Amino acid sequence: MITGFQHMHSALRWVVLALLVVTLVKAWQNRQSSFTAGQAKLGLFTMISMHIQLLLGLALYMMKGWASMLGQPGVMESTVMRFFTVEHLVGMLLAILFGTLGHSLSKRAASDDMKYKRQLRYFGIALLLIVASIPWPFRPGFEAYGWF
Repeated sequence: MITGFQHMHSALRWVVLALLVVTLVKAWQNRQSSFTAGQAKLGLFTMISMHIQLLLGLALYMMKGWASMLGQPGVMESTVMRFFTVEHLVGMLLAILFGTLGHSLSKRAASDDMKYKRQLRYFGIALLLIVASIPWPFRPGFEAYGWF
């Protein structure tokens, strides 16, 4: 079961990244025109995929025992253990916070220009945080895991 969750979490990462990039590109391209229902739905689907990713990640965090390692001696010295117990969790929670703000604040903005600006700002920050918090194989200490 853990392996299935890990595969879903890993595969959905690409969906989230693709939706974020498409949302940002369309917001940039259409920023001078009126805010369409399609752009609003794109922001909504991006936020929903991020929240599904969060639920899968939290399930993995509990099932794999990363949560129980918090406060244990030696966790902060290990690159991989520190990354999964603290850095990945905090980075992704912040990214999902900014993704949620990107959708909800753009929905409430008064002008079309502000809607696009808010999508660009908040989804852009979310994308940067996600890219920085993914356990890429070129990160020091992650080469031997063969997750990719």
